[in-house]
Amino acid sequence: VQLQASGGGLVQAGGSLRLSCAASGRTFNFYNMGWFRQAPGKEREFVAVINRTGGTTGYADSVKVRFTISRDNAKNTVYLQMNNLKPEDTAVYYCAAAKSGLGAAQGLYDYWGQGTLVTVSS
Repeated sequence: VQLQASGGGLVQAGGSLRLSCAASGRTFNFYNMGWFRQAPGKEREFVAVINRTGGTTGYADSVKVRFTISRDNAKNTVYLQMNNLKPEDTAVYYCAAAKSGLGAAQGLYDYWGQGTLVTVSS
């Protein structure tokens, strides 16, 4: 499966953005989907995960309440709604697909998108 992330940009602190990740192929609903991010000079970290049906989600503590992950299997797309953004949310955001397993470990994920840059100004 190929993943294409979009929706990044420059936003002021307190603002909102919605990221999208479009997947190719007919088997999107076979995959658990995750969002990760990598800030400048830091390692890539887990942000959020959603299972195949959208019925189960999980979040990093740093984004809980502010971010919401969702998916539309009819559109082969997973979303990350980001509210009340903070300068520390500045990072390249990546979507990823896991054939099996549901969690934060990057090793669970089989496919990765190219990333979209989110910059939050103070």
